[in-house]
Amino acid sequence: MLKRAITAAEIETYDRDGIVCLRGLFDMDVVEMLREAAEQCMAAEPTDLTMEVAQMRDREGRFFFDTFTWLRNGLCRKFVHESDAAEIAARVMGARKGNIFFDQWLIKEPGTPVETPWHHDQPYWPVLGDQVCTLWLALDSVTADTGAVEYIKGSHRWGQRLKPESFSGQTKFTEQLPPVPDIEAERDRHDIVQFELEPGDCSIHHAMLVHHAPGNTRNDRRRRAFVTRWAGDDAVFHPHDGVQHMPPFPDIPAGGPLDSDLWLVIWRAA
Repeated sequence: MLKRAITAAEIETYDRDGIVCLRGLFDMDVVEMLREAAEQCMAAEPTDLTMEVAQMRDREGRFFFDTFTWLRNGLCRKFVHESDAAEIAARVMGARKGNIFFDQWLIKEPGTPVETPWHHDQPYWPVLGDQVCTLWLALDSVTADTGAVEYIKGSHRWGQRLKPESFSGQTKFTEQLPPVPDIEAERDRHDIVQFELEPGDCSIHHAMLVHHAPGNTRNDRRRRAFVTRWAGDDAVFHPHDGVQHMPPFPDIPAGGPLDSDLWLVIWRAA
């Protein structure tokens, strides 16, 4: 059972802005479990889904990036199956079910000035649908100088898929799409919001919302985020060239529902 109901105002905010901040929905025992999971995953033998982004960009610090860890780490799997994340995401999206699309670590250690480029998520992924979102869960106090994410409110309704920007600097995305505008050069044209978070706070943003994150310029604080990507009723499989590297796709047709062993239905409305 959720700690509290998701309110109509929060659902309206998400629908209008593409982003909503939800305070204190995850208890500290969940945060501590995921902090332990972070240490396990960072110490594990790298897989072909792991990226050390700062190292790949020849930059200072450590920006640890890994995906689908719930398939191989028991604590991440426990979170996916037993936490309220699936229901929270589905209710915010107005969905009757919540499929886990994948989980992801986005960890910027102290003194890691590497920025996450402006982008939106869905073109990286083999999925189409309005009910696709990210739940970004803070495991540390997250401030502007440790890498709190900035979002362009309403950009999920621009009606345009934009070319994925490579986090590592090694471009591999081949879909022919227009580039992301130079947001930094036109910041005054956009309604940009940034949430500072405490451990257990989360944000939920639409998969088409344009966003980025600054680097962690603090030398005394980590920025550990456990991110889960969720899909709802209208999400369908959309394989295309140059998607983010993932495990082998399940045997489902293009345009079919995601329900499969890889993209499990974790929550359904009663």
